[in-house]
Amino acid sequence: MKTYLDCIPCFLKQALETARLSAADEKTQKKILDEVARAIPRFPLLYSPPQMARVIYGAIERFTGKDDPYAKIKEKSNKLALSIYPMLKKKVVHSHDRLLTAVELAIAGNIIDYGVKNNLDVEEELKKILDKEDKAIRREKSSLFDYRSFRAALKRSNTILYLADNAGEVVFDRILIEEIQKTYKDKNIIYAVKEKPVINDALRGDAVFAGIEEIAAIVSSGVDTPGTVLSLCSKEFLNIFRRADMVISKGQGNFEALSDYTRPVFFLFMAKCPVIARDVKCALGDVILLYKNKRVKEKAS
Repeated sequence: MKTYLDCIPCFLKQALETARLSAADEKTQKKILDEVARAIPRFPLLYSPPQMARVIYGAIERFTGKDDPYAKIKEKSNKLALSIYPMLKKKVVHSHDRLLTAVELAIAGNIIDYGVKNNLDVEEELKKILDKEDKAIRREKSSLFDYRSFRAALKRSNTILYLADNAGEVVFDRILIEEIQKTYKDKNIIYAVKEKPVINDALRGDAVFAGIEEIAAIVSSGVDTPGTVLSLCSKEFLNIFRRADMVISKGQGNFEALSDYTRPVFFLFMAKCPVIARDVKCALGDVILLYKNKRVKEKAS
């Protein structure tokens, strides 16, 4: 997805909020904003938003000396999500379509933002989320929730690459991966995380904490962007990406980075951003399982 003009104020807001989270003083916050502001005129709109995020978080690390300002938020997210793992499994076991429920919960993990909620009533949040999904997801004929193609692709695929999004959300991914393995035996599932900290994106340690290591091979994409920007990925990861029979992509950042790239991808996320909602041609708050299968030439970074 290209960068829209509406993304530019969001870049500055992200920079300021993360600078404050890093405990930077006002003078340092101003330096960070100044550097981001100088970078914006040189940033091509044909690039995806995650590529600018790399600039933002690089500036924050240089000026504050902190490479992972979201570390405590990620730790909290992981612990909270893992504490409700038994409840999530119970929901799957007692559902009429276990795989569909696992997909719903995986997307639900993308909806909940632990980092901004100090008093999170998990059961109430999940109830609200699933109520919304009942309204949005049941449109199974809609191109915005293509569960039929998703299930068919799982059945015929041997190697499945699953692109992680956030810490905490990895527990919800675990639910879906376990159900895929239960429904379709002998699948080789590879779970890709970020190489270095960026926002609250999942790293190897987050995936291991969530138990992913026991059910899938964990690899690094090689990037430090909040989205899998292929031009910045390692050669090893690109080889996996191109050879995988199926790619499951979680979160808005991965959609922004991959929606115009070269191979079929299933995107699972909630449209929380007005710009993305317009790009997808959906309503804000829609639950998305979007299958993009066009093939186009890769863009340079």
